[in-house]
Amino acid sequence: MSNQENFENHINEGYTCKGDYIALGAAMLGEEVYGAASIKIPLKTLNRHGLIAGATGTGKTKTLQILAENLSNKGVPVLLMDLKGDLSGLAQPSPGHPKIDERHKKINIPFEASSFPVEILTLSEQDGTRLRATVSEFGPVLLSRILNVTETQAGILAIIFKYCDDNDYPLVDLADLKKVLQYATGEGRTEIQEQYGSISKTSTGSIIRKIIEIEQQGGDLFFGERSFEINDLMRQDENGRGFINIIRLTDIQDKPKLFSTFMLSLLAEIYSTMPEQGDSDRPELVLFIDEAHLIFKQASNALLDQIENIVKLIRSKGIGLYFVTQNPTDVPDGVLSQLGLKVQHALRAFTAKDRKAIKLTAENYPTSEFYDTTEILTSLGIGEALVSVLDEKGRPTPLAHTMLRAPMSRMDILTPTELKELTSNSNLAEKYNETINKESAFEILNEKIKKAKAEEAKQAAKKDREKLNKRTSSRKSSSNSAQKAIIKVLTSATFIRGALGILNKMLR
Repeated sequence: MSNQENFENHINEGYTCKGDYIALGAAMLGEEVYGAASIKIPLKTLNRHGLIAGATGTGKTKTLQILAENLSNKGVPVLLMDLKGDLSGLAQPSPGHPKIDERHKKINIPFEASSFPVEILTLSEQDGTRLRATVSEFGPVLLSRILNVTETQAGILAIIFKYCDDNDYPLVDLADLKKVLQYATGEGRTEIQEQYGSISKTSTGSIIRKIIEIEQQGGDLFFGERSFEINDLMRQDENGRGFINIIRLTDIQDKPKLFSTFMLSLLAEIYSTMPEQGDSDRPELVLFIDEAHLIFKQASNALLDQIENIVKLIRSKGIGLYFVTQNPTDVPDGVLSQLGLKVQHALRAFTAKDRKAIKLTAENYPTSEFYDTTEILTSLGIGEALVSVLDEKGRPTPLAHTMLRAPMSRMDILTPTELKELTSNSNLAEKYNETINKESAFEILNEKIKKAKAEEAKQAAKKDREKLNKRTSSRKSSSNSAQKAIIKVLTSATFIRGALGILNKMLR
């Protein structure tokens, strides 16, 4: 058997699927493409998480687009984090190109241009369906990790949440949380101290400063109502295709705190909402996190631990997480070790640090008798990648230098007119774009403080009146006493005898 036949059999044995799958492309050996050696991803293993990595311009975004399209066709909803703004083209079919036809002829996969059901979501005031969450939904533990507070400050936040629960003070936005913290060391200090213990003003001041940091990155827009319901990410269109939900994050690239806050809250909400399902034939939802290093940038150890725990546990809920980044070293080892699918585009070796990173990356892939992984990582062409997935039994497949298929949708952004039309036709925009500002902790405490001050003023006025009445009464009493004394003297026998004696002398 020739080396080429041996290679083709090696790939086909590793990538055989009995169940449903996604065809990613065809294997390559050197410059030759083996159209009969198809690279398939079993649908049932797509909840085992994955990584798409590679230098800028090597095709990471297009790989993400390919996976999203094929998942949608299989009825699986998708959530995409679009930090560069170049994924909205999924809503329009590809215009086609001779090079696309040539590529698909080589890999032996028919090409059919297609658009997909897309929902545009936003954290800010950009066009799209607004995503929001309330402070109460975060809870004190998650909020403490996001704010990176001390153990003492975390205890204060737990007291604040308990106090608000006990007194029915809704914590909706950051203004509510700041107001309760100020109240706890101000007008309500005595009340809270009697029930929950004393709270340091220094500690609450430190927490408030960290809340302001999130506000400055746009958190005041994210925290509020109406809260987005996770079930609205799980929709299918009338043809049974899963919706591709695209969160436009182009205006928060320089706001890692807000991005990690949103991502962690979303993962926690999905985990708490979705039921356990164990192994199934397909995932319930797949999330692609573009520019994934922003999640881990400036994240505290506590926050990293929380992310790692969710990544480990969320698989059992039928949720797949896919991190898209330039270098695998951008992702912490604890998260990287949980990833089943790896699509590695070309890396650049300009510096000694780059060469070291390439060597470490190569060690993360299965060894192959057909490839020198370290060498091939720097020579991959655009639209080519090293691929390793998990087969239907959960075993790593052989490493394959793969020519990837082309996206079926437009490989470009929507025009402003197309984007406006898409958002105006959204079934979710009307539901979530209305700003709700019902009475919450901020308004309740302001009213409580106002009433308390009015009562204090009333009591003070009453005391002033009592003091005035007392002084007036005292003066009247003194005047009456003097009059009585004078009358007593004038009517006494001694005084009368004296007066009569003086009159007698005058008459003589």
